[in-house]
Amino acid sequence: MISRDTAERTDGSRGLIAVIGVVGGVVGGLIGGGSGVLYVPALDRFTSMSRIRIHGTSTIAAIGVCGAGAAAYAVAGGALDLRIGAGMTVGGIIGGAIGPKLLARASETLLRVLLVVILLLTAAKFFVDALGIGLFTHAVVPPGLIENLWFVVPATVVVGVVIGAWAGAMGLGGGLLAVPALVLLFGVELHVAAGTSLLMFVPNSIVGGVVHLRQGTASSRWGWLLGLTAVPGVVVGALIGLALDAVVLGVVFGTFALAMAVREIVQLARGRH
Repeated sequence: MISRDTAERTDGSRGLIAVIGVVGGVVGGLIGGGSGVLYVPALDRFTSMSRIRIHGTSTIAAIGVCGAGAAAYAVAGGALDLRIGAGMTVGGIIGGAIGPKLLARASETLLRVLLVVILLLTAAKFFVDALGIGLFTHAVVPPGLIENLWFVVPATVVVGVVIGAWAGAMGLGGGLLAVPALVLLFGVELHVAAGTSLLMFVPNSIVGGVVHLRQGTASSRWGWLLGLTAVPGVVVGALIGLALDAVVLGVVFGTFALAMAVREIVQLARGRH
């Protein structure tokens, strides 16, 4: 009997997927995760997997991206905000177990629409910052509450559950949600937010990947290939991200998010016709 992974393997080139893994690693290291916005359309184009299995496979790949990225930020001198990140990490683990189960019940169109909304909001936030309009000069949460452990611990856990469920379901690495949340809600500096986001999603992607494999909504073959080949790219991306000015990094983040949103909108339009 031919396994599902073997059947899917015939549609893609291992070398091409490996190259995509490296490029996605650069993206993940640069913006604090989010390699899935490249992996998901790439797997959609070059394999025969269903959309649900594509998202699950990307979750497995995120293990390599986030693990290598967090290590690269730590070794290269990038700061990590453990005060905010610890609670979000705990919440992310819980969300990682919930997300794949929610994904199994979602339609492909809904997945694409949700992704477009998040990408557009993220792009808008960083472009507004770059223009200096001043809409996001202060964190949503007042500094006094951020200093209060009785508030910040449960608040960050709740935020982590929501983002972790999304990341575990969508396989996007979580950076496209976690980084803006860290910056907007808690006032974390962008470079610190990128490293903290990568650290947060190490356990989330492990939990989400295991759940996806158990329920059959992921390909271990493609997931591990992407994750392993992403490692050198992640290191390069992290070093570039740390070297860039915060405004420049924000523009890079926003431009990438906008490009991926346009790509998904085009795919939705083609699907309707």
